[in-house]
Amino acid sequence: MQRDHTMDYKESCPSVSIPSSDEHREKKKRFTVYKVLVSVGRSEWFVFRRYAEFDKLYNTLKKQFPAMALKIPAKRIFGDNFDPDFIKQRRAGLNEFIQNLVRHPELYNHPDVRAFLQMDSPKHQSDPSEDEDERSSQKLHSTSQNINLGPSGNPHAKPTDFDFLKVIGKGSFGKVLLAKRKLDGKFYAVKVLQKKIVLNRKEQKHIMAERNLYFVLDFVNGGELFFHLQRERSFPEHRARFYAAEIASALGYLHSIKIVYRDLKPENILLDSVGHVVLTDFGLCKEGIAISDTTTTFCGTPEYLAPEVIRKQPYDNTVDWWCLGAVLYEMLYGLPPFYCRDVAEMYDNILHKPLSLRPGVSLTAWSILEELLEKDRQNRLGAKEDFLEIQSHPFFESLSWADLVQKKIPPPFNPNVAGPDDIRNFDTAFTEETVPYSVCVSSDYSVVNASVLEADDAFVGFSYAPPSEDLFL
Repeated sequence: MQRDHTMDYKESCPSVSIPSSDEHREKKKRFTVYKVLVSVGRSEWFVFRRYAEFDKLYNTLKKQFPAMALKIPAKRIFGDNFDPDFIKQRRAGLNEFIQNLVRHPELYNHPDVRAFLQMDSPKHQSDPSEDEDERSSQKLHSTSQNINLGPSGNPHAKPTDFDFLKVIGKGSFGKVLLAKRKLDGKFYAVKVLQKKIVLNRKEQKHIMAERNLYFVLDFVNGGELFFHLQRERSFPEHRARFYAAEIASALGYLHSIKIVYRDLKPENILLDSVGHVVLTDFGLCKEGIAISDTTTTFCGTPEYLAPEVIRKQPYDNTVDWWCLGAVLYEMLYGLPPFYCRDVAEMYDNILHKPLSLRPGVSLTAWSILEELLEKDRQNRLGAKEDFLEIQSHPFFESLSWADLVQKKIPPPFNPNVAGPDDIRNFDTAFTEETVPYSVCVSSDYSVVNASVLEADDAFVGFSYAPPSEDLFL
């Protein structure tokens, strides 16, 4: 029987965005590929499309839905199609186009749109019965009345304590806003969670992990590593070494307290105001994993998934060292190591394709990449002594780890922010958005109210965002 997609629109409506674009060459032809991020339920994947593919979809839909008045950026007949400002403007226009598609059920459920976003691809379907975190989440929900997470650090925090200034990011559960606390003028990054989506995705367990660490975050305004990589394509080796060392130090600390980070990628690596690394977004971290322990949950971002995660085999701390290798490779070469537009082919590359190391980096860089990106986790660098093995690798020989931990080594790049509220290092695709009205008004049920008294059984002990149909429109 054919499934009625219209009936379950609210449950399966995707979140879409175009976070970046890349220049490619095939048979001496040069073109731009746009990276479309699609999130549905507990699944998240990338689709890579050229402008011509957007244009084809647009022409199909405008004939069938003339009243929608759909628009995409016009073709450019004269001028440089690879001018950075032109590509940025075109990406913004294409992003607006796909945002419009998922706002309307009749568009979103169109077979051409579903195919464009790869909505019905079997590789994007998950099997909850094999998901360890899913079972943990169900157990948590069934016993939530017996769990006391303790009071919030500030149980009386409310929206009127803050001025919400700018949208600075967007995640699977909502948006991140730059906020200024009225009491002392300090700036914070406030993550606004959509409770309705959290419950639909059965992510209470993941939200608990978030609650233990962040809700109102320090505002780190040097920008994402992703943002700087997009602008510079790649980094010189000394700069990549510095970032890799600070990332490794952070991962080593997390492992020492039995936490596997699991989602290391340039989007989750921030630079502070002077250029030091800060890890963020602990939504996928796994607590309680010692060096000898394993877990089996399928999660992470396609480009950076380790082979054992793709195979749904047990994995451990070494999954983070694989991700470090993937990020280091991208910093040095400009793309993840097994990157391919086709996700299925990329998975196959990760599982079977030998690592390709191009000239332009040192022998010690080659060595650490080969050892971190070892497909057999038991032979991977870090498998035996975890962070100690990373520290002792010749690639880091020129670094003093003691000085690094104490931040005595000057960062190789300074974001040059003008002040604590400077947002020059954030993508204008976010900062030009209007701050949602619903977070600017005072209400007994407002999205950032930290009072645990308002939480229902699924959210005992931590902050939540009550459902609002127009919260993030």
